[in-house]
Formats: sequence, structure tokens, C-alpha cells
Amino acid sequence: MAKKSDPSLRSDSKLELRSISLRFVVFVILIGNLLLGGGESDRWTYVLVVVNYMVASVALIAAARYVLDHSRLHMLTVVLDAVLVVVILYAHILGGPVTENHNLTTTSLVVAFILLNHVGLRLERTPILVFSSIILASWVAMLALMSLRHHATDLSGLLASFFNRDLGLAVSFGFTAVAIFLVAGDHQQIRKEAQRADRKRLNLSRFFSPFVVADLEEGGPALDLERRDAAIMFVDLRDFTRFAENAPPNELAYVLAAYRDVVSGVVLEHGGTVDKFIGDGVMAVFGQPTAAHDDADRALACALDLVDALNDWKSHCRSVGLPALKSGIGLHFGPVVAGVIEAGCHSEFTVIGDAVNVAQRLESVSKSFDAPLVVSIPLFGHLTRAVPKSGWITQAAVALPGRRIPVDIAYLKNDHDDRLSESSRENATADLESAVVPLLDSIGGV
Repeated sequence: MAKKSDPSLRSDSKLELRSISLRFVVFVILIGNLLLGGGESDRWTYVLVVVNYMVASVALIAAARYVLDHSRLHMLTVVLDAVLVVVILYAHILGGPVTENHNLTTTSLVVAFILLNHVGLRLERTPILVFSSIILASWVAMLALMSLRHHATDLSGLLASFFNRDLGLAVSFGFTAVAIFLVAGDHQQIRKEAQRADRKRLNLSRFFSPFVVADLEEGGPALDLERRDAAIMFVDLRDFTRFAENAPPNELAYVLAAYRDVVSGVVLEHGGTVDKFIGDGVMAVFGQPTAAHDDADRALACALDLVDALNDWKSHCRSVGLPALKSGIGLHFGPVVAGVIEAGCHSEFTVIGDAVNVAQRLESVSKSFDAPLVVSIPLFGHLTRAVPKSGWITQAAVALPGRRIPVDIAYLKNDHDDRLSESSRENATADLESAVVPLLDSIGGV
């Protein structure tokens, strides 16, 4: 399977391609001006400019692929380009007599503005400021030198010679640089706001499922309280309290974090929402923030995968000298009230109702059945696909602590997959399917 490319890498590649394209355009303009324009006096100046520009461009492009500190390299490029613009702005001054017309050439102006855009590609204010400052300071200094070289005899003549069309072009270049500088500033501000929003989203993702984060950010209708059906799952570690009494803090934190990572990873993989962590317990919901037709199917598939994942995690802990803690899972499907539960200064986006209580009680009775997974029979009645093959054991009218009405359940025995053959699992699943209908009928159906 092909790996997805990093968007930041694609953006850098596009930026590099545009940079190379603009430098190539400048190179073509310089070559054209060398071949088609200019006098013999400044031809050799342009030859030196073209050769040095070509060598510097090739060296900088090559270095960009191998040098890690791109910020310094980019700033070096900016300074070299500014020097190039300064040279070609008044290259003809170097070889011509003082009495010649020293007005700017079209080539020098085009190169100046193209390279200004080249610097502005990254939308970083510092390089734009450095580039434009070098050029404007040199530009004004050259205008002053030109006025002096033309032998202005008095102050009015000197000022008249200084305030000419070239100064207007310099001011235009300065205004363009200011505009690009302001655009870069706005871009950096927007980027900071986006990064701040990403950090907020990341912080929310530490506590909520990605499916919930978007609704929390938007404050949409999914936050309103409503009654709907959902699959509720509770996962808990056995003997964790005893382990926590004497475990070193680092070991305790490591085991708990690893366990939560396993559970939340499997839940999210199946499209569920981690509603909350309660010590070593995890509450997950399928049907939050919105219900789907296959919530029961995904919840059951998630629970079965969790049994395997937590068994693997337990074996890993045993192999590295950590306590191999068993786990229990309770799963139920029924009506809940979902949305934001107001609680003064601490509101909660969760689900409440009898279905939540039943799922939690099923997890608690899983220990008495020595079962890693206990599922209520009503959940099987909401499956849209066939019951997954496994070593199901059914039990009718199971009393739950604190609940008056008993619940019909199906459960798995610990390490069942290692002992049961394929035919045994098929028989157990068939027995469950045949038992589901009468059990559902006995409680009024679903």
C-alpha cells in the first residue's frame, strides 16, 4: 500500500519549484539583456553578473537539498540576491563617463521586482525587510552619488538632480516591499491562529474522541440533549487496586497508560467514542455524537477485538516482568440521553440512562462468570450482520447489582479461543442464535 505523502513536504517542494522557476526567469532576462542590449562599456559587467548569478543559484539550489539549517541558507540567498539587484540597477555607472544618461534600465527594474517576489514567496517578514532595505538604501545612495557626479553647482540643482524619475521608481519599489511585508505579517498571524487552533484541537483530542472534537469546536446540534439508542461498553482491569497499592509511581503510570492506549486504539479503530476514563475503567459509546445503523455490530466487533488485544497486552506485560492483569468487558445496547450535561463550572459531553448502568453492571458481573466479555442479549437483536463465531455461553435472567430487572446475557470464558475448535465455535454461535429469539420474546422483543 502506498504511503500518503506529508502535506508539509509537498508544500516545501512546490515552494522550491517556484523559487527555481523565478531564478531561471531572472537568468533568462540577464542573458537576453547581455545578448541584445547594452553597450560595450558595461557588457563585461553583465558577463560577471550573469556568471556569478548562475554559479550562486546552482550552489544554493544544491545546498538546499543537503544543508539542514535552511533559515541561514535562505537569508544568505536573500543577501546575495539583494547585492545582485544593486549591481545591475546601475551597472552602466561602473563603465560609463559621468556625463552619460544614468537612468535605470528596464532589465534592472524587472529583475528587482522579480527577486522581490522571490523573497516574498515564503511570506516571512525578516527576509523581505533585509532584501528591500539593502536595495532601497543602495538605490538612494546611488541617486545621491549620481547627483554629485553630474556636477550640480548649487543646492537647488542638486535637489533637482536627486528628485528625478529614478527616485519615484525607488519609492514604488519601497511601497511594493511594504505591501508584501504586510501580506507576510497577515500570513504569519493567520498561521499562528491556525497553530493555536491546532493546539486546542490536540488538547481536546487528548480527552475526547476525534468524532466528538469537531462537534465540541463547532458547538453544533449534536451537543443538544436527545434520546436515542446506543451501544455502551465498559472495560475494567482486575486486581488493579491491589497492584496500585504497592507499585512504584512510574510503573503504575506506565501500565495504566499502556492499557488505556490499547483500549482507546481499538475503540477508535471501530468508530467508537471514548466517553471517559475512570481510573482503570474505560467507558466507550457507539452512537455518539450521532447514531448509525451498525452501532451494535461495530461495538460487538470492537469488544471481541479488545479481548484479543488485552490478552496480547497481558502476555507482553508478563514477558517484561510487569503484572499480567486480567480484564473484563460489559456491553449493552439500549436507549440513552446523549449530549452536554450541564454541571455548573464543569459541563460534560456524555450519555446517561439505564443502558449505561446495565453496561457497567455487566462488566462487574463478568468477574463472577470468569468471563472477559459479557454481552446483553438485546444487543444481539440489533445486529445487522450474523453473530460473530465464538464460544458463546448464554445465561437467562442474570441479576445485576442494584437493578431490579434481570438481564439475559451471553458471555465468553477466559482463553476460550485457545481451547475451542472451529466446529465448537460454530456450534456455540448457533446455540446463541437459537437462544436469542426466545430470550428476546421473553422480554418483549426489541
